[in-house]
Amino acid sequence: MGVTRREAVALGAALAGAAALGTGAEAARRRRVVVWAEGTAKSDFYPRDVNGAIADGLKPLRGWDVVTAGIDDPEQGLPDSLLNSADVLIWWGHKRHGDVSDALVERIVRRVQKDGMGFIATHSSHFAKPFQKVLGASGAWSNYDGDGSKLEVIVTAPKHPIARGVRNFVCPHTERYCEPFQVPAPEAVVFDGIFTRPDGTTEHSRHGLTWTRGKGRVFYFQVGHEEYPMYLQPEVQRIFRNAVEWAAPK
Repeated sequence: MGVTRREAVALGAALAGAAALGTGAEAARRRRVVVWAEGTAKSDFYPRDVNGAIADGLKPLRGWDVVTAGIDDPEQGLPDSLLNSADVLIWWGHKRHGDVSDALVERIVRRVQKDGMGFIATHSSHFAKPFQKVLGASGAWSNYDGDGSKLEVIVTAPKHPIARGVRNFVCPHTERYCEPFQVPAPEAVVFDGIFTRPDGTTEHSRHGLTWTRGKGRVFYFQVGHEEYPMYLQPEVQRIFRNAVEWAAPK
């Protein structure tokens, strides 16, 4: 059966459009976020450790592969094949900071500064060796008090991408990290926090800070003590999803 000129033109346009879509789909690469933890926070709240909980909260991200890794895995969880494929690395550590090899720290810092990999540190990872090295600071807070204070997280930069869709919220109990925080001046303070101690008095502390180091973006999020189910809160999970998309190389 013959095809009219008009039909041929229409068919050609359709095929060209399909080819263009196919080329775009092939060119688009799925991005990858690796969530790392040291394996010391398994509990009723976190049976698969903190990295498992954070990874579960990242599942709604579209176009992302979410991978968990830990210090007891081969090559401390980050062989070159995995680290070099990561667009963003999320880090949770507490008791085993000193066990992380200096060689791994150097590889992480190089990936951030030279290649633009995003780096997100949370809660007690202020003492993580990669966080200290990438910022060139001790990361120390002035005091730490596990008194179960209530925390109100306050959005201080509502137009920042990490704050997208987030309103002020409350964590019923947490460990207090007290200012000053020994880090370089941040580019943005996305979240502040107000602790209410058991005696009713209050204290301010910054809770979400950002920096750029070389080609890479860095975010520190204080929320997340391992003895409380804070990583299961929808607001916290939303912040991590926002932070992953913000920190990824553009």
